[in-house]
Amino acid sequence: MKVVGYEDCPAKTFVDDNGNVTLGRTVLNHCQIVGAVARELIIRMGNKHHQSLFPEGAAFVAASHDIGKVSPTFYNKIMRACGQDLIKGANPDLEKEWGGHAGVSQLVAKYLGTPEQVPEILGQHHGFSPGVSGLRATDENFGGMEWQTEREKLVNALQKTLGECWPLVESVAQSRVLAGLTSVADWIGSGQFFEDPRLPWQDKIQQAVDDAGFIPPTYRKGMNFKAVFGFEPRIAQTLFIEQVSAPGVYVLEAPMGLGKTEAALYAAYQMLQSGQASGIYFALPTQLTSNKMYERFQHFLGKVLGDDCTHRSLLLHTDAWLLKTEMGEEGRPGGAWFNHSKRGLLAPFAVGTIDQALMAVMNVKHGFVRAFGLAGKVIILDEVHTYDAYTGTLLDALVKLLRELQCTVIILSATLNQERRQQLLGRPTEAMDYPLIIASPNTRKTVQEISLPMHEKRQVQVSLHTDERTVLEQALLRAEQGQQVLWIENTVKEAQLRYLDLAARAAELGIGCGLLHSRFTVDDRQCIEDYWVNLYGKGGWEQRRLQGRILVGTQVLEQSLDIDADFMVSRFAPTDMLLQRLGRLWRHAETPRCKHARPEVWLLVPELEEAIEVPQKTFGPSAFVYSPYVLCRSLEVWQSHKTINLPDDIRHVIECTYASRVEQGQMERWRYELEHGSRLGNQQRKGRIALQQLAKVGLSQGGKTLPESKAQTRFSETDSYEVLMLRDISQNNSNATLTLLSGEQVELPLRRNKLSKAAWRQRTALLMRQIVNVPAGDMPAAVSNDTLKRFGLQNCFFLGRDDWPEDESVLRVALVDETGNLRGIGNAAIHHKYKLEYRDDLGYRVIKYQEL
Repeated sequence: MKVVGYEDCPAKTFVDDNGNVTLGRTVLNHCQIVGAVARELIIRMGNKHHQSLFPEGAAFVAASHDIGKVSPTFYNKIMRACGQDLIKGANPDLEKEWGGHAGVSQLVAKYLGTPEQVPEILGQHHGFSPGVSGLRATDENFGGMEWQTEREKLVNALQKTLGECWPLVESVAQSRVLAGLTSVADWIGSGQFFEDPRLPWQDKIQQAVDDAGFIPPTYRKGMNFKAVFGFEPRIAQTLFIEQVSAPGVYVLEAPMGLGKTEAALYAAYQMLQSGQASGIYFALPTQLTSNKMYERFQHFLGKVLGDDCTHRSLLLHTDAWLLKTEMGEEGRPGGAWFNHSKRGLLAPFAVGTIDQALMAVMNVKHGFVRAFGLAGKVIILDEVHTYDAYTGTLLDALVKLLRELQCTVIILSATLNQERRQQLLGRPTEAMDYPLIIASPNTRKTVQEISLPMHEKRQVQVSLHTDERTVLEQALLRAEQGQQVLWIENTVKEAQLRYLDLAARAAELGIGCGLLHSRFTVDDRQCIEDYWVNLYGKGGWEQRRLQGRILVGTQVLEQSLDIDADFMVSRFAPTDMLLQRLGRLWRHAETPRCKHARPEVWLLVPELEEAIEVPQKTFGPSAFVYSPYVLCRSLEVWQSHKTINLPDDIRHVIECTYASRVEQGQMERWRYELEHGSRLGNQQRKGRIALQQLAKVGLSQGGKTLPESKAQTRFSETDSYEVLMLRDISQNNSNATLTLLSGEQVELPLRRNKLSKAAWRQRTALLMRQIVNVPAGDMPAAVSNDTLKRFGLQNCFFLGRDDWPEDESVLRVALVDETGNLRGIGNAAIHHKYKLEYRDDLGYRVIKYQEL
C-alpha cells in the first residue's frame, strides 16, 4: 500500500469562492493550530485554582488529537471528497468500524505508551468513545508499520513545535477537563479563521479565541451589597456571604422569599473579584424557571461587570452569545453545540437547567466538554429538593466532581432533609436548626453549621378538599372578588384540562385566566411569561386592583419565580413540593391585595384511608409523577394541620414526612415498592435502589458513551425531543421555505455556502424559538434524516453523526393547521396512538382518541 508522508496528509477539505471542494489544511498544520488554541485557552483560564487543572503538556495533548488522520482510509476519504486519485486497497467507508480517525489516534497513543488516560482523551475528541477493542495501531487497515512510522514522526514534530511532553493525568476530573479542552480547541481551530489553507494562521489565534467568546471579564471592584441590589442585606444574607471565601460546597437552607438568590449572587461576585472563580453557572430545575432567572441575572451582571469589560455586550443581550460567537464545526448551526443550553456552559456567565450540568458527570457525548465549561466557576444549584433518587445520585456525583474541578458550589434550598443534605456534602452534619448555613470549603474536612435568625414569620390556612367541583367554584369566586389565584397541577395534561374547565367561565365573569407550563414554543412561552409572571409579580401591583385572575400551571410555578398569589389551589404533592408552592402565596407583605384575601391554600386530596388502599387510583396521574408512598406519608402529615407556620413548621413537617420508620399493611407494600419497584399493567416502575444503580451506570467512568437523547438526567417524564412547530414547509431545487406559526416565512438555501455564517446563525436562532420539548412517548413520528435534509434542516439542527451509529437526531417536525391539529410532512400520520394539537393558549397537547 502506498505511503503518504505526514506532511502531505490533508486534515480538511476547503470550499473555495466558486463552490469547489479542494484540499484544506494539512494534518500537521491543523494540529499545530489546535495546540496553539489550547495554549491560549489555558492562559485565559485566569484564576489560580483553575490553572492547577492543566498540567504541563496539556496543549500537546490537544495538538495530538488528529494524529489518526495520517492513515490511508482517512486520506482516501478527503481525496474522494475532492475528486482526486485514491490510494488502492484503502476503503474510506471502513472508518465507521473504529470510530473514524479518532479511534486511530487512540490506538497510536496506546502503542506509544503514553500515560494513562491520554489515549482515551484523544479517542473521545468527537464526543464519544470509539470502538477500538482488539485493534492495534499497526493493523493493515491503518497502513501497517509504514503509516505508523509517519504518525510517530508527526507526534515528534508536534512535540518539538510546542516544547511539551505527554502529561501525567492525576485524576478522573483532570482527565475530563483535558478532554474538554481538546474538543473545544479543535472546534475553534476548525473555524472560519483557519479554513483557507493559503492564509497564515499564527496571527489569528487570539482573534479566534476572542470570537469564540473566551474573553476574561473584568469587574467593578469593592461594590457592597446595596450597590448591587438596591437594598441592605438581611442578617442571614450577610452571614452566608461571609462564609463563602474559597472553593468548596456551601448550603443555604432558608424559607422562600428570604433572598437566597441575591445572597448566592453576591457571594459569587466576591469570588469573582478576588480572582478565585472564572465565571458563574446558575442551574435551575426547568427551562421556564431559568428563563425568568435570566432577567435577574442580567441585572446583576449589569451592576458588577467592569465598564471596560470587552465582553459586556455579549453577556447583557439574550442572543448575543449565540449569534456573535464563532466556535468552529460543532458550534456552528447544524452542529451539536449550537444552542443556548449547551453553549452557555462555555460562556463565562450563564443561567440554564441542572440537566446540562449533570451531563458533566455522565458517560454522555461531550460530557467532558461540560466539565471543562464548569471548571473553576461558581456553580449555583437552586431548588435541589425537587430531585428524585435517580437525579439525586447524579447530583451527588456532580457536587463531588465540582469540588475536584476547583468550583465554588452554592446549594440553595427551602426544604432539604438532613439525610439528603449529608449525601450532597459527602460529610456528616448534625444541626436540625432552620434556617441553616453549612460551609464546607475544600481546605477543611469538617463542616461548619450556622443557625440563622428568622424575624419574618407568617401563617397560612390549610384546607383539604376531595370535591374538585367545589374547589373550582371557590377559585372562581375568589377571582370574582378581585383576588389573584394560583392553581398548580402536577402534570401538563391536568393543567390543560383545568384551564379548559376555568377559561370559559372566567371570561363570562370578567376574570383573567391563563396557563403556564413547559410545552409551548419559546416565542409563545415568552409572551405568556412576560404577561402573567409580571402580573403576579411586583411589576403588576397597579394592575392587581383592576381584575381578579386565575393562573393555572404545573411545577414550573413553584420554582424560582417571584410571583405572589392571594389564594392558592394545589393538587396534592409531596411535602417539600407543597412548601415550595406556599412560597408563592402572600410572598411579600407590601403587595396590594383584595380586602377579602387572606393567606390560604386549598389542597385537592383523596381520603387518606382510600389513598393508602389504592393510591394509583385516588391520586390519579400524580401517583405516576411522585411515589405513592411519599404521597401517603405526606397526606398523613398535612391532615393534621389546619395551619402552617412559616418558617417554624418547615423542618418539622419535612422530617415527619421523610424520617425512616417501620410500616405495616399497605404502607409497607408502598414503601417496599418505593425501594424495589412495581408493575402496574404494562408499566414497570423502577424503585429507588434500581434508580440509583441506573444512575451510577450512566456516570462517566468507563462503559459505552450514550447519545444525548439517551442520557436521562431525570428518570421520569423527560422532555428529550425537539419538535419544530411550523405552519408549512416546502422546497424547490435551491431553497426550502418554512412558514412559522406567526405566518412569517424563512428561506433556507439547500447549500450551506449560499449564506454567510452570521446569516445561518440568525436563521437558526429564529427557528430554535419555534421548538417545543416533549417526552419520548408524546413526540410526533420520526421522519428520515434524508427527508429533513431535503428541506435544508441539517444546516440549522444537529441530526446525528454519520460515523457513530448510536447517535441520532432528536428533531421532529410538526405542521399546525388552522384548527390546531398537528400533521406530519406531506400529511404523514403524526402519532400512532394519540391525536396531537398545538394552541398558543394551551400549548402542545396529547389527546387519546377515546377522549375525543
